[in-house]
Amino acid sequence: MKLLLPIIFLLSFCFNALGQVDNRENQQKYAISIKKATSKIVLDGQLNETDWTSADVASDFWQKNPKDNIKAVLRTEMRLTYDEDFLYVSATCFDSPNHIVTTLKRDIGFWGGDNVGVVLDPLNEASSGFLFGTNPYGVQTDVACGGGTGGEHYSGEWDNRWYVETQISADRWTVEMAIPFKTIRYKVGKTTWGINFFRNDKKNNRQDVWAQVPRQFWFIDMGYTGRLDWDASPKKTNGNISVIPYINTNSFKDSEAGTPTDYNFDVGLDAKIALTPSLNLDLTVNPDFSQVEVDQQVTNLTRFSIFLPERRTFFIENSDMFSNFGIPIARPFFSRRIGIDGDGQTVPITYGARITGNVTSSTRIGLMNVQTKATADQLAQNYSTAVFNQRIFGRSQIKGIFINRQAREDGEFSDTDYGRNAGLEYNYQSNDGKWNGWAGYQHSFKKEITSDNYFTTFGGEYSGKILNAVFDWSQVGTNYFAEVGFVNRVNNYDAVRDTTIRLGYNTIFAPVNFQFVPEKSNYLNRHSISTETFFTLDPDFNFVERSISLGYRQEYKNGSSLRLGLENNEIDLRFPFSFTDGVPLPVGRYQHNRVGINYESDGRKLFQFEVDVNTGGFYNGTLNQVSTEFGYRTQPWGVFGLEIEYNKLSFPDEFGATTIWAFSPKVEISFNRNLFLTTFLQYNTQADNFNINTRFQWRFAPMSDVFLVYTDNYMVETFGPKNRSLVLKVNYWLVL
Repeated sequence: MKLLLPIIFLLSFCFNALGQVDNRENQQKYAISIKKATSKIVLDGQLNETDWTSADVASDFWQKNPKDNIKAVLRTEMRLTYDEDFLYVSATCFDSPNHIVTTLKRDIGFWGGDNVGVVLDPLNEASSGFLFGTNPYGVQTDVACGGGTGGEHYSGEWDNRWYVETQISADRWTVEMAIPFKTIRYKVGKTTWGINFFRNDKKNNRQDVWAQVPRQFWFIDMGYTGRLDWDASPKKTNGNISVIPYINTNSFKDSEAGTPTDYNFDVGLDAKIALTPSLNLDLTVNPDFSQVEVDQQVTNLTRFSIFLPERRTFFIENSDMFSNFGIPIARPFFSRRIGIDGDGQTVPITYGARITGNVTSSTRIGLMNVQTKATADQLAQNYSTAVFNQRIFGRSQIKGIFINRQAREDGEFSDTDYGRNAGLEYNYQSNDGKWNGWAGYQHSFKKEITSDNYFTTFGGEYSGKILNAVFDWSQVGTNYFAEVGFVNRVNNYDAVRDTTIRLGYNTIFAPVNFQFVPEKSNYLNRHSISTETFFTLDPDFNFVERSISLGYRQEYKNGSSLRLGLENNEIDLRFPFSFTDGVPLPVGRYQHNRVGINYESDGRKLFQFEVDVNTGGFYNGTLNQVSTEFGYRTQPWGVFGLEIEYNKLSFPDEFGATTIWAFSPKVEISFNRNLFLTTFLQYNTQADNFNINTRFQWRFAPMSDVFLVYTDNYMVETFGPKNRSLVLKVNYWLVL
């Protein structure tokens, strides 16, 4: 902890010395005014109201990809107006009627087709915001956006209640959106918001934006928004309460245990309460997540556990506040550890409460408390988390987190069965987003553990149009426990003694990427060359593992891409480990090289495919891998996919050999924008499981659904049944 403050000040001094570019210059160049509607806006996509005729127009878009210094080819016109309840956004997208639309299902495949939308920063602080988008058929996508760029700031699982209608004609398609003020978190009295508009021209593999965003950043980057000027601040919304009750009836047959079919009936509810326009309270009582899509079975050829993403709706909104501490291989908070045990089985949740949002324009807070029920294998558990995020130095942040997991028995908290974590992090970001730096310290608390119970990290990143470079150093103590988090590599399995040994580590991660955009090329959009270096050292800084890779990638104008890769690995295996049924590999030093090639076809075609081939050494043996993905769409109602993965491991003599197959066919049928049927099959020889998951969904009202879900699991070798379930769930979104 004593090193954290010097690192913070050093990073601040060094990065600020590089100079700040005022990204808010975009708000001087790009501004649009909004005035209150004088008549009722009828949401039909036709734009025939007089308020649209008199509204200010945002047009003259810039191309964002593949180049960011030329004007957009297709014309797009965006307009805004509002009334007491809604923010209205209209779009006129001039184009031929030959649109690319992958599906009619909300959020799915949005970026694979033509679309248009708006990015809003209601606080205009470049710290958080929202994206609302649609395609020519009126299929919705909504996203909660963090203040930075990259996937960790993009919460596509966030869903809320808003409305859209579209119209398609010979030379254009038009859009009308109605976004309730109850959906947007904003500050009353603020008359300047950040805003940007985007358009995805998939037919030509181009992406356009209204306010320019450098091509190395996502267009959602809040540091590059234009300015939205209100004629009057939106008023405070009254009675902003949404209640979502559900009923669920299900049957479950456990064939492995040989128990009779179990029948259950449950009721529960979620609630969303706006404490202020920018601070929200989420409540859940006896939540049910049966409608959430099943996890994809993943082949694991590492010595460590794998990370599976959170899919449950209660944990999604403002999830970046909780989940973005640490680094990808060491997160102190990971919500999937709540309500799911170590074997992936569901643990019933009694209730959950969460407050998230802004208490000032520069301060965000998050408070969460979740209580689970007791099971045959564990006591009831209470999980409490508190975080804050204070913006300083323009776009930089100081963040803090405290996590407490504590068992409960007979209504009392245990004095011995607990796990706690506390930490502080500093994230520097220059105003132009090119320079980033971070430093953090996390500490864990468990009974009778007082040493090596820390996690530290610091590093920096430069993101330029040509060069992107990252350096990160992290240290995980042997006794650092994150019981509500995800910490990879600390648990080492000894296959001879059939036990797990904890061993802390140091990591050095340093990827470098050079990207080039040819000024004139008949076939190439961009190409890049990259290197990635990853070192692992033990707590005494002795060598454990090294991986160095070199890659070259070409992206073509037709949307296809080709990547070549070369990788060199060296491993000091500390504990015997086996990837087959043979004798475990002995402790010792191993070196191997691997080469790979990846090709991805033109995603605009009705038939697409991707092929990935890797071959070479693997410890003291060989590993040959082939994975393919095929997709066919009958636009826009059907999507048919198949993923196949083949792994052949061969080791000398008694160490054995094995072949691992994984097949994942998937069928999605969209009868219309509100009626869907999805069937997902998974065959995985490593997991010894064949899974069938079929889900029927009927959206009978906005954000209100009927789900019928059938799940069946079988053993692969004998094809004997494991378990089977059938679930009927109905939920209704009620606005009070």
